[in-house]
Amino acid sequence: MGHRVHLLAAEGTTCSFAEVSFIDPRRSLKLQIPKNIDLVHFHNRPDFDPDIDFLPYLYTQHGNETAPRDMPINSVFVSENHAIRFGANQFVHNGLDWSSYGPVELARPRKWLHFLGNAAWKVKNLRGAMEVARDADEILAVLGGYRLNFKRGFRLTLSPRVKFFGMVGGQQKIDLLSVSRGLVFPVIWDEPFGLAVIESLYFGCPVFASSRGSLPELVTGDTGFLSNDLAELASAIRERRFDAAACHEHARSRFSAHRMASDYLLKYQQVVSGTSLTHNRPRKSPINSTSA
Repeated sequence: MGHRVHLLAAEGTTCSFAEVSFIDPRRSLKLQIPKNIDLVHFHNRPDFDPDIDFLPYLYTQHGNETAPRDMPINSVFVSENHAIRFGANQFVHNGLDWSSYGPVELARPRKWLHFLGNAAWKVKNLRGAMEVARDADEILAVLGGYRLNFKRGFRLTLSPRVKFFGMVGGQQKIDLLSVSRGLVFPVIWDEPFGLAVIESLYFGCPVFASSRGSLPELVTGDTGFLSNDLAELASAIRERRFDAAACHEHARSRFSAHRMASDYLLKYQQVVSGTSLTHNRPRKSPINSTSA
């Protein structure tokens, strides 16, 4: 969009559009930020207090914070629900660069439902997704896990109607999503955002998910069904039909990288002008649920 970007990141990082400097973990981050920078956008909590120490900045809180500590004043969250749970109101929905995914063949035959996420992470609720698929009499493709798993205690899934593809990316991921008739996503935590949701929608897959965290902001009545009841999710899969083109267009128009960048630029301009995004530091609240 015409702005110069300097990326300060781990050694070995490459970026086609930015000048890159490697972080020295032995030195304070404050001492490694170039002097000719208009604004610093932190994606991890800095090891100093940017409200006291110097510069125009913005900090994105990407996850569900576990420590009851105050955030920097110029904190931005990844969904409205995410912000509210920290007593804040500043958020920017994530977006993806859809051009990197190539063309989508919405008319391809669809042969299964899919689960997309780290299957070893209990809050993603693969067990619930398998139950939903079984009750809906559908095959479930698991993208992000293995049939035999020791990471969260021993788990061996024997059902031949659950197909495991491991940790996938690139063309393999695109091919698997292109033949799915829907995402099953019965998470048991308050999802901060949900990249799996918008990726699935982009490939024309309606979303059958929990009504928790950010998910009501991402999924409309035309693009999926939300419920915290697994039986209701299975019933919706059996009985409801969604337009793949509507799902694709919803993701393409509302959750693009360009829209995300435009939203952030408005906040950058406010901060560079000398105005803080808020007056009080956001803080993890009692309703900031990270589990069932």
